Parts: sequence; C-alpha cells; structure tokens
Amino acid sequence: MTDELSPAEAYAASRLRAADQATSLASFRELYDFDLDDFQVEACEAMESGKGVLVAAPTGSGKTIVGEFAVHQALAEGRKCFYTTPIKALSNQKYGDLVKRYGADKVGLLTGDNSVNADAPIIVMTTEVLRNMLYAGSRALDGLGYVVMDEVHYLSDRFRGAVWEEVIIHLPESVTLVSLSATVSNAEEFGAWLDTVRGDTEVIVSEHRPVPLWQHVMAGRKMYDLYEEKQGATAPSSREVNPDLLKLARMDTPRPTYGRSRRAMREADRERERRSRSRVWTPSRAEVIERLDAEGLLPAITFIFSRAGCEAAVQQCLYSGLRLNDDAARLRVREIVEARTAAIPREDLNVLGYFEWLEGLERGIAAHHAGMLPTFKEIVEELFVKGLVKAVFATETLALGINMPARSVVLEKLVKWNGETHADITPGEFTQLTGRAGRRGIDVEGHAVVLWQRDMSPEHLAGLASTRTYPLRSSFRPSYNMAVNLVSQFGRHRSRELLETSFAQFQADRSVVGISRQVQKNEEGLEGYQEAMTCHLGDFDEYAALRRKLKDRENELARQGAAQRRAAAHTALERLKPGDVIHVPTGRFAGLALVLDPGLVPGRTAGQRGADHFDGPRPLVLTADRQVKRLNAADFPVPVEPLERMRIPKSFNARSPQSRRDLASALRTKVGHFEPERQRKRRAPAADDSELASLREELRRHPCHGCDDREDHARWAERFDRLRRDTRQLERRIEGRTNTIARTFDRVYAMLAELGYLHGDEVTDHGRRLARLYGELDLLAAECLREGVWEGLGPAELAACASALVYEARQSDDAVPPKLPGGAARAALGEMVRIWGRLDALEEQHRIDQADGVGQREPDFGFAWAAHQWASGKSLDAVLNEAEMPAGDFVRWNKQLIDVLGQIAQAAPEGSTVATNARKAVDGLRRGVVAYSSVG
Repeated sequence: MTDELSPAEAYAASRLRAADQATSLASFRELYDFDLDDFQVEACEAMESGKGVLVAAPTGSGKTIVGEFAVHQALAEGRKCFYTTPIKALSNQKYGDLVKRYGADKVGLLTGDNSVNADAPIIVMTTEVLRNMLYAGSRALDGLGYVVMDEVHYLSDRFRGAVWEEVIIHLPESVTLVSLSATVSNAEEFGAWLDTVRGDTEVIVSEHRPVPLWQHVMAGRKMYDLYEEKQGATAPSSREVNPDLLKLARMDTPRPTYGRSRRAMREADRERERRSRSRVWTPSRAEVIERLDAEGLLPAITFIFSRAGCEAAVQQCLYSGLRLNDDAARLRVREIVEARTAAIPREDLNVLGYFEWLEGLERGIAAHHAGMLPTFKEIVEELFVKGLVKAVFATETLALGINMPARSVVLEKLVKWNGETHADITPGEFTQLTGRAGRRGIDVEGHAVVLWQRDMSPEHLAGLASTRTYPLRSSFRPSYNMAVNLVSQFGRHRSRELLETSFAQFQADRSVVGISRQVQKNEEGLEGYQEAMTCHLGDFDEYAALRRKLKDRENELARQGAAQRRAAAHTALERLKPGDVIHVPTGRFAGLALVLDPGLVPGRTAGQRGADHFDGPRPLVLTADRQVKRLNAADFPVPVEPLERMRIPKSFNARSPQSRRDLASALRTKVGHFEPERQRKRRAPAADDSELASLREELRRHPCHGCDDREDHARWAERFDRLRRDTRQLERRIEGRTNTIARTFDRVYAMLAELGYLHGDEVTDHGRRLARLYGELDLLAAECLREGVWEGLGPAELAACASALVYEARQSDDAVPPKLPGGAARAALGEMVRIWGRLDALEEQHRIDQADGVGQREPDFGFAWAAHQWASGKSLDAVLNEAEMPAGDFVRWNKQLIDVLGQIAQAAPEGSTVATNARKAVDGLRRGVVAYSSVG
C-alpha cells in the first residue's frame, strides 16, 4: 500500500487542513506544548459546533483543558465566561492559573468575601455567587456566553448540591454550559437531563488515565503488588489478586482453637511465636515514607481520616529523625514561608504553632486538613507542587479538587468515621483518593499503596480498586429562600413547573419507568389468577373477601385477648406490696413466693403506666426453696393475686443464708395448705363476638361455600390477593415519586403564605427580605429580623447571635453546654431558640422535614462566645485558648459568619441599627488571621 495521494485526494486533504487551521480549536492548541487527548478534542469540537458538553473523566486526566477552551472561545467571540468551582480554595487556584495565561486585566475573582476585577470578561467564582446573581438578575450576566461548572458532581453533596441544579435550570438559554465531572457511572443519565433542560449536550466519557496507576499493599518491610501482573506489562492489566497477598492473609488470620485443650493452647503459643517472627505487621508512618523514598516513589500523600492523626503523623516522622530535604531545599523552604507569612504578627505565629510547623516543612514533611490556618494550607500546597515538601499527611478533603497530585498515594485504613459510625470507604471514595497518584507530564506511572491491617482481605481491596460505581444522585430540594426567589421571578405556577425540570425529579421519573413495567406484568398475572379462581356457583372474589375478613377478625380478637391479659397482669403486679404471698404461675421460679419489694419505677404509683415504664414492675421475691430473685413480666402471663400476707422481720437480710432459710420455712408453714389456684377456663373473646358470628353465618350462606373445588379456588384467590396488594404498593410508590419536588414546593409555599412571606404570585416585603438570606437557617434569620430580635444589639453581640445561623459542631456534645456571652446577646439567643421552636412546630404541621433537606435545624451556639470575643477585639491567643478550636476552623467559621452578616446587612431595613451594626461586626471580625487568609 502506498502513502502517495492522488491529486484530488491531496487537494481535499489540503482543504481540510486549511479549514482546521481556521478553527478556534487550532489556535487554542497552539497555547500548549503537548498534544490534546482524544476526549479533550472531542469536547472542544462539540463546543465549537455550538453544543453544551458534559465531560466525565478520572482525576488528573486534564478535564480543565475543556474548561479553558470555553474561556478561549468566549474571548474570541467577545463574550463573557464564568468559571465556577465548588469551594473558594479552587476558585483562588483557578484564578491564579488563568491570570498567568491571559493576564490580570482579563480575569476577575468573586468568592463572596473576595472581589477582584469584577467587570473582567473572565470571572472565576464559587457556584453560590452565580446562583445569587441569577436570582438578583445581576447586570453582570449581560453578555455571558459560557459557564464552566468544574467538579459538577458536587450536586450530590447533601448540603450544597442544590446550588448546581439551581444554576443549571436558571441560566439563560443563550449560555453554553460546560460541565466537568469526576468519573461517574451514570454520566449518560445526567447528560440526558442536561439535554432536556439546556438543549443539545454532548456527553463525553473517558475512563483512560493518562498516567497508569499501580496498586500495592505494604506489609512489614515489603511492598506487594495487589494484582498478579503479566510478565512485561507496562500498565496494570491482569485482575487476578496476587497469590502472595492471599497467602499473607491466611498467615495473619489466627486459627480457631476449639475447646482450648492443652494441645490447642500449645499450638496457639507456637502460632503467636511464628507470627512474631513473621513479616506481617503494619509499618509505622516513618517506615512507610522511608520505604517510598528508597523506591523513588516520593512525593506522596498519605490519607489519614483524622485531623489529629495527620498532626501526629508529622510529629512521629520528626521524632524518628526523618529528613527529606537537603540544605539547599531547606533554605528555599524557609525563604518562601517567611515571605508568605510576613504579614502575620509574631505573637500570632506563636499561637498558631508556626515554628513546629516550619520545622516539618524544612524537613519536607507537612499535614494538610481543614483545621489548619488557610494560609498555612496554601503554603503546603505551593511547596508540595514545587517539590520542596515530599510527604503530606492529609484528610480526604484534599481530594476534592485541589491541584496537588503526587507520585504516590498511601491509604492507612479502608474505614473512616462518617459522622455517625466507622464505615468502609466506598469504591467511589477509593477512586477519588487514589486518583491523586501520578503527575501528568512528570511521572510515567502513579502508585496507590494501602497499608496492611489485621484481618485485611486482599479480595475486598481488589474489589474497591476495580469498581467504578460512583453514581451521581441529586440532592435538590426547594428551600424557603429558593421558593421566594422563584415566585418573585416566575410566579407560583411557573415556579412549580421549573422545579419539575430538576435532575432530582428527572431521576425520580426515570425510576418510575421500571416500576410501571412491573405493574404492567403484575396486571397480566392478576388476569391469569382471576381466571383460575373463577367458580361456576358464584363470585369467588366476593367469597374470598369474606374469608379474609373472618381471618382478620379472628387475629384481631386474639391480639386483643393477649393485650388484655398483659394489661391485667401488669395492673396486678403494680398492686403488690411487701409481705404479699403469691403463686408465680410459670418460669424457672414457678411456685410460692414472698414479695420483698414490688419493684415499681421510683416515683410511680399503681395505675401510672407509660412508655417510660418499660416492661412493668420487677418484684423481688423469696421463693419457697430459699432463693431471692428479681422477676419480670414474662413470669406473669396471667394476673396474680396475693394468697396471704406475712410480716417480713426487720432483721431479714437477703444476703444471709440463715435469714433466707428461716423466712422460707415460715412461708411454707403459713401457706403450705394452699393449693395453687387452678387456671380458670376463660371463654375466648371470639366466643362472644357478634361480628365474628355474623361473618361465619354469611360465609356459610354464600353459593361458593358449597363448591367441590372450593379450596383449590381459594389457593388461587390467595395468590391473586397477594399480587394485588404488591401491585397497589407499587402504584403508591409511583404516586409518591411523581411530582415529589413540586409537592415539597407546595408545602413550603403554604408555610410561607401562612407566615406572610408570599401572597398568591406576590412576594411581600418580608418575603423580599428572605430572598436576600441564603443558608440552612434562612427562614429563622428572616423571622429574627421581622420580630426585631437583634434590634439594640452591639456589633459583637450581633456577631454572636448570627454565628448560631452558620456554626454546626462537628460532633454533638450535649453534656457540656457552650459558654455564652451575657446581657442582651444571651437574651437574644434565647429568643432565637423560641422562634426556632415555633417554626419547627409549624414545619411539622406542614409536613416539612429536615430529612428532606428543607426544615430548619436548631441554632447552634457553639461559636457564639468566640465570635463575640473576636468581634470585641480580643487577641487571637485569648480567643483560641478559650474556644479550644483549631485555627483553621476558627478562620473558616468567621468567614462564613462574615458572609451571613453581609446578608443580614442587606436584608435589614436600610438605616436600621441592625444593618449598621452588621457592617460594623464584619469590620470587627475581618482582622488578623481572618483578614490575611485568602482561602475560606
């Protein structure tokens, strides 16, 4: 075959080359010194043809190239591009990247507490900022051509995911949407929704990792490959678990020793001795880093699911004498750190543990977690990217999109605390964490290392590593703020229609399709059963219904009888007194017994029963054979009556065998002539029930009762009834999933209308105030403004009260009440709880539930004292010592508090003391570490 082209073919090829060079993509490719991957080219071409795109690809695969092409397109067309990210840290990072490429004059930044060059054609912002712009009808939206939604899979986030959907639904039709997502298993479903609400959308899924990832397990001093790789393989190919690891797992699993005989115990001793000489142990953190260093696998990120664990890991490495930097690198680290922290007062540096932190950095070791000062985290990220920090111990928050890839990723454990319990990490989480391994353009391959733990299952680990199930699930729910903003713009009816276009409803409707198919199959089955139960003598469905009524009535009467007997037995036990002689009817201690203590709940009298009474009285008795035992309701299935009374001597001691023997002898002497009361034959409740008798008579009179095939028909009738019940349940599920979002909106609307925020299609003055308040406790904040709860408060007092709207303790601790400021602030906080209680009761009436993501949680006062002190001008040292809070948390909560105080200042009546003092509170909070931390 020749490579030569015919004149016609050569001409056609030259025409194609000329056309390609004329495209925007051609000029864009010239900006990079590497070729674009196929999925990047495909996405850019789709965008250039006027389509929106959804790109789902692994971490580190270069999805942001597609977002940068949207920026390039916007500039070429003379239009604006908004580049949105889920967190401020990512916004800051992306802003820096785009400034380097396009210059500071063309790029702006909006993150709520940061506003830089807001009129630029390219603006990087958090998604919340764009949502607020859309509701406010901001003029900044004029000329907007493209919106990039980076990390769009964040719409699964339970707390903030709804923002993504709000933006996608409300963006003008003229805007091209570019959605960048981590690998998700239902990208096509999400793309189909985007196609519905945004128009023509191309879905581009890439499973290819540009840097191959190798999976390992480190046990003792050895690092094992997770999979048995084929000889000569240049990338992970075989999916067979390494047999050496399986053997190791068997060695590390103690063998059961049945009966614990001497021989078994000797075997167990030998097993322990053998294992003590074995290579199977979990290496220390310093050993892991040293091993990775020796293998040339640094820099590495070790994920530890605990902030304290990250800090402890750094200390352990320092104590071990580990040094990863030479003198030149150490001096360079100090130079960068001192330049970046020059604005921080020295007394604050002491409080922040600066010098211990710097020692770790100089050695090439650092922690990274949300409890750190944001400036410190930024410095760690910068030094890591520059290769001056080679070992970072981080919580999983680092995996949420920060551009900080490593050659290796280490997972200490495969379980983490999820806020309620220790749970296995999911395949999606495993993929997200290990996706950091392998730096594109630097590393030939990446490495994921899991540390050996007792009872580890290599098969389970292999399942985590090979599964790609990470479905995108909507967390969209209509909030109070969303409801008033929607009604303000579109009216009630149109708002309802818009909500029905959400991804949440789209997913619910798609799930209904499968259920509907099952209903259809069931209905076909019902027709067959109906035919099989047909009786020539009459309507067998009617006859079967009578049989069911009869059976239900018998069961009901049986339950009533049992309940009556339990209640009577319970009441009889409550009447017992010390000295009563009884006959215990059943159980291990059946027979005569003397009541020593009736065992009533303290403070309760006979006849007082309730849910807190548990299983009733538990009398302490002396049996006729001298045992003192505590009985319970199970020993008295029938009521018990005293047979006689006896005096219990004051000298009686239940622990004395002699006392028990003497009193038991007196018991037998006193009532030995009594025969146990025979169980009276009680007529069953069914015997006297007129309804039951009537049903039996009606059944006998029915024509089908005389059918020779009656029982055969009855079996088919039972199947028919069972299938009909199942079908009705499925139909209820369909009904429950259809219009679910709109029904929630109806309940939210009804409550807001009752409170006077909405009236028909109109938003009242109170409603317009609510429209400016975003957050979990939007309605509580609006009610506090309406009732004047914060009037007369000083700036620091207002900061304390507003903190309850944003702060949420990481772990609830009801045993230790938070310290609160006194005076007017304390009274206002009490009023906030009163208002919340009223709203909570109203939500219950309107069937609005916190579990649905709509209801108002109780305000949390855990940050009120710290906010009050900091806004009052107290030193960082004093506030942090009093609050017992990490610096990073302190800064983060202050930034969120500044944000909500800004909303309160806008929502409060202009010129009011609340508006004035909210702005003063912001000024009081934005100082020191809070002011010079650029990341929120």
